[in-house]
Amino acid sequence: MGLLEQCAELFNTSNLYEVLCVAKEASNAELRRGYYKLSLQVHPDRAPGDQQATEKFQVLGKVYAVLSDKEQRAIYDEQGVVDEESDSLNQERNWEEHWRRLFPKITVQDLIDFEKQYKGSDEEKQDLKRLYLLHEGDMDRIMEAALCCSHDDEPRVRDILQKAVDAKDVPGYRVFTHESAKKKATRRRKAEKEQQEAEELQKEMGLNTEDSLVAMIQ
Repeated sequence: MGLLEQCAELFNTSNLYEVLCVAKEASNAELRRGYYKLSLQVHPDRAPGDQQATEKFQVLGKVYAVLSDKEQRAIYDEQGVVDEESDSLNQERNWEEHWRRLFPKITVQDLIDFEKQYKGSDEEKQDLKRLYLLHEGDMDRIMEAALCCSHDDEPRVRDILQKAVDAKDVPGYRVFTHESAKKKATRRRKAEKEQQEAEELQKEMGLNTEDSLVAMIQ
């Protein structure tokens, strides 16, 4: 499966810029930050045992590799294709090592501070509105993709998006404005199950929350 197909399957879009939640005109610094923010959520050490998270992490690395390469980005922008045979998309590449080379000085406190600063910020609101448009108001997909969010954050996320709808910043998709109680309950049960499974896996591995963060940056 090619990179664009992987993006469509895992992120519900084959647009590389949309995967990183950045504009097509994004600078290199904006691309790097987009990659950094999203990769934190699905780093294998932060989501041990989660195969989909690992796959997303690897695909994010490939997307960033394409867009941060001047020639490959130009080809993608002009033709909408990527060179699957390029060195940067080498199937043998270790994406965890690549990530650590890009972000070598991150500490546990950096991660904690980032989350505190991000939540409630204008940046978060803009990111949520982009996700809302990308997923056409589907809260299942929005909550899966939202950065630094758990199910406990859903009321806050919904409030941010409802205000954006009321202000006509985004369209009022019916799937959002008239979401059924059954769909909400199903999402809550799924989130609770995943949280329980993650906690059990951490116990099996002898990790607490901070240990997982430490492991991620070693």
